[in-house]
Amino acid sequence: MQSGEHKLFELSYGFIGPNYFVIMNTNTDTSDDNPIRYQHYRDLPAEMFAESMPSQTASPTLIELNENLLEQLGIESSWFVSQQALSLLSGNSINEDNRPIALAYSGHQFGNWSALLGDGRAHMLGQLKTAEGEYFDVQLKGSGRTQFSRGGDGRATLGSVIREYLLSEAMMGLGIPTTRSIALLTTGDTVAREKLNPGAILVRSAQSHLRVGSFQFAHAKTAHLKSSQSQPSISGVKALADFTIAQHFPELEQSTSKYLDLLSVVGTRQATLIAKWMLVGFIHGVMNTDNVSIVGETIDFGPCAFMDEYNPQKVFSSIDTQGRYAWDQQPMIAQWNLTRLAETLLPLFDDNEEKSIEMAQHRLSEFMPQFQKSFQTGLMLKLGFSESNDQTQQLTSELLSAMQTDGVDFTVFFNNLTGVAQGESKQVLINLFNDLDGVSKLVDQWQELRAKDSDSLLAMRQANPVVIARNHQVQFAIDAAVEKNDFLPFRRLCRVLANPYLMDSVDDELMKPPKSEERVTQTFCGT
Repeated sequence: MQSGEHKLFELSYGFIGPNYFVIMNTNTDTSDDNPIRYQHYRDLPAEMFAESMPSQTASPTLIELNENLLEQLGIESSWFVSQQALSLLSGNSINEDNRPIALAYSGHQFGNWSALLGDGRAHMLGQLKTAEGEYFDVQLKGSGRTQFSRGGDGRATLGSVIREYLLSEAMMGLGIPTTRSIALLTTGDTVAREKLNPGAILVRSAQSHLRVGSFQFAHAKTAHLKSSQSQPSISGVKALADFTIAQHFPELEQSTSKYLDLLSVVGTRQATLIAKWMLVGFIHGVMNTDNVSIVGETIDFGPCAFMDEYNPQKVFSSIDTQGRYAWDQQPMIAQWNLTRLAETLLPLFDDNEEKSIEMAQHRLSEFMPQFQKSFQTGLMLKLGFSESNDQTQQLTSELLSAMQTDGVDFTVFFNNLTGVAQGESKQVLINLFNDLDGVSKLVDQWQELRAKDSDSLLAMRQANPVVIARNHQVQFAIDAAVEKNDFLPFRRLCRVLANPYLMDSVDDELMKPPKSEERVTQTFCGT
């Protein structure tokens, strides 16, 4: 039985000592020009965060400001190019009235329980208020040590920051919920990993930085207090759940089963997110519970990538030797992670433990049908089918099997299939395979079954990107920036990935699969 599973489920947590958290003091600039005016996480129980001062940086430089994101949020960009902004976003100053914090959380990492993780190299500056009255987190990533660094230096390499910036923008372009990058800065410092690297900071935005691991930490803390006090403690999990509902799911406020409903809405968002990932060949790589966003955004881009040749067992993480987070394992892992969330919420479902477990199991059972429906609907759109039936399902299975057998590129296949639906010759598509006659017959069957109306064709185009953030192109952009201080390949990818369904002929090479010498088989988190 895994640590953290209670019968179904059994919890067994350690906890840190009461003097772990240290409040840090500093003198800072407090100008009113700074639009980051909120710090909603201070409404959480004190143990859920710790004040933490970013580390000073030697010579910070703003490399990229995400004007598109700020425009979408309705936020004026002028402050972000000011000296005050550069000082704040590089960690060289803070707003004394809105002091940075690091969030505490626990997590299962590759199935193994870690009682204390937390933001080891990130500082939450607060929230921006958008033109629509919504709030978005602003967090520095790579900004130095915190109380949760566990021996690390808290820094980020330029390569890891570029990877997250590009991958998060790629997800945005594909219409997949994701954390975003407001800005990318170099620090002028050197960061030691396998070699010496230029340091950088990512200014990240998100609806929320709460994770399944946040609830696990709150549950562990509550369990520790209950075991050490004669009187029952107030549940930190309840406070965290109430905060989450108030901030992100206010429609649940009046429900008589709002905590069960919270589990369900988190599950629904995860089911939809994982389906969207898989439909474009994305592999997160590290679906630990501390990397699972409560609001259903893609978070913590480390050893992630889009697969080239179709292989359901494909992994990218250098340490995922067992294939735990392979492409086809992602829905099962998502349900496992949701079960860990359910464990923490059990006391809020019902006073009777057995009844509470039964309620949780019922809500958890909704996940896989939701995922399958979302994935199958998306797959039908990619193939241009108006409905799913025995014929379309059989043909889909045969096409995917042929793709796997011949190692056909996932994105190229569906892009070329869309081209055939738009009237192009089928020969380019068939030439991707070894069994030309067999695949030609499958394509003819597909032509007979696919929908022919313009709406279906448009939906098919919108389901099949022309270009993705291919691993070798991302690595090329990283190498150019790190080794030559050349950010043009990075900016070119940013531009192209913003609209992955259209391609200018001058960018044709960005859509091509890697040559054998360009292939990147593993990626690393860069921490």
